[in-house]
Amino acid sequence: MTFGNVISRRVTGSSWLFASEVSEIAIIMATFMGISYAARKGRHISMSAFFDMAPKKVKKVLAIVNPLITALILFLLTYYAYGYTVNQTRTTAAMELPYWVMVMFIPIGLFLGGLQFLRNAWVNIVNDEVYLAQEKKDYDEQ
Repeated sequence: MTFGNVISRRVTGSSWLFASEVSEIAIIMATFMGISYAARKGRHISMSAFFDMAPKKVKKVLAIVNPLITALILFLLTYYAYGYTVNQTRTTAAMELPYWVMVMFIPIGLFLGGLQFLRNAWVNIVNDEVYLAQEKKDYDEQ
């Protein structure tokens, strides 16, 4: 969308009015809906220096506590994002969409991310191995 808008601006001298809104929706969707995918696959950013050096028992505790804390934070952010979303009364300029349609993916993505982190904690509770995500064991365990 953005690339097409640049070409249009260069060729015709005018931009597509809706391009920035569509791009904004795409970025919001990719960012917030990607949270749960990254959590499920263990591809999220983590500061793991202490985790990597820790003995297995400490890793196991951290593999349960960290996702639980992260899930709690994501659920709290879901609550605030939901409040923000339902209070949106304006419309977008070009497409005249209700603004809540653009931002509704924020609480949905945060909530789904929280569920994935709960699943990650559960996988570590019921298994003896240390899992970074539901489908990804700790590197030392492989």
